[in-house]
Amino acid sequence: MMATKLNSVLTVAGAILFAAALTIPIQANAAGKLVVVTSYPPDTTVTIGKAFEKATGIKTEMLKKKTTAGIKYLQATAANNTSDMFWASAPDAFEVLKGDGLLQKYKVKVKGIPQKVGSFPINDPEGYYKGFAASGYGIMWNTRYLKAKNLPVPTKWSDLEKSIYYGHVGMSAPSRSGTTHLTVETLLQGEGWEKGWAMWKSIAGNFKSVTARSFGVPDGVNSGQFGVGVVIDFFGLSSKASGFPVDFVYPKVTTLVPANIAIVKNAPNPKAASAFIEFLLSPTGQGLLLDKKIMRLPVNPKTYAKAPKGFPNPFKDKSIGSAVKFDLQLSKSRYNVINSLFDVMVTYRLSELRAATKAIQAAEKQVMGKSNAKAKKMIQQARALISKVPISATKASEKSFNKIFKKKRKKKSVKVTGRQAEFEQAWDTEVKANYAKAKALAIKAASML
Repeated sequence: MMATKLNSVLTVAGAILFAAALTIPIQANAAGKLVVVTSYPPDTTVTIGKAFEKATGIKTEMLKKKTTAGIKYLQATAANNTSDMFWASAPDAFEVLKGDGLLQKYKVKVKGIPQKVGSFPINDPEGYYKGFAASGYGIMWNTRYLKAKNLPVPTKWSDLEKSIYYGHVGMSAPSRSGTTHLTVETLLQGEGWEKGWAMWKSIAGNFKSVTARSFGVPDGVNSGQFGVGVVIDFFGLSSKASGFPVDFVYPKVTTLVPANIAIVKNAPNPKAASAFIEFLLSPTGQGLLLDKKIMRLPVNPKTYAKAPKGFPNPFKDKSIGSAVKFDLQLSKSRYNVINSLFDVMVTYRLSELRAATKAIQAAEKQVMGKSNAKAKKMIQQARALISKVPISATKASEKSFNKIFKKKRKKKSVKVTGRQAEFEQAWDTEVKANYAKAKALAIKAASML
């Protein structure tokens, strides 16, 4: 009898200890700090972070990094990871991390989220990252600036190629912003490699500046530093909702893709990370996206019933992003090459590009209404020189070639080495010569008129 009682006591005690062994780590995880690597501005991270903490009691640390820098950070710290989540707008960035084996799968519990927004899956089909909002890419402008400068409202990408916008446009570089990278890639997919790059360089010839950060573009438009900006939609929509004299439009050639969140492999606090995803997709989390400082497109269609008048609804307006069937794998395959190409051709040769563009625009203005075939041909040759791309689309997507371009230059003086340096130097030499020759041809053509 005594032995039976003792065994019962030991059994109960053992069960309690076993339960405690399971419970303590879970409680520690739930109570621990959630570390989120994110490219989002404070208006988004602070608003949502505070609401999450209030709802769950879980403290959050938002580790602010540009999308491309966030990728490199997670790659560099993978062996001793201290981050729980990656939170950004660019799905191709998540594909890079997934391909490196740096994300872990998670199955969402919240119901009511459709499979697609536009033609794009909201969640990664393999389960590694989840869409919490939709993002489109377009043009924002300062209404007072345009009125003061007597500039028309741009509604499509080709508008920004017009000489009337010379010195009035701002954009960040794709190497500095994942959302800008997607914007560049969208036009390349929508118009084709050659025509797409020709359009980007024609637009860039009208740049006032290439900003150091993606949110430098809406800041520049809001303040009137320049009149027009190439941005992700929520920059334009939130600025307008916050009372700035600005507006935003989706050009026909744009795409609509989900903004995503994922749990990092070997996350120190996976329970808290799971809770954050569920919170973002809950009615409360989706409703926060309509905050005037955030203004992102929710992935739950029911949330739009609370949206302000005129707010875009991609589940009703099927025209948003319908012109481009975005190929995520194509984007992933040439991610690094496109960043390097843009920096070589635009970011670090902007003064030469602007000078050549100005000379061509002046010559085109003079030749209007005249029948000088030789001058017109020289101007066409000048345009063609600016439009040239050093490599083909096929080459850009070669896996072994794309792997060469790992180093990101935050500024022109940053040195790259090895084969990346060799290719970039060769491109730079070619591009610089083309811009100089284009300028000379345009000046000569103008002198004939």
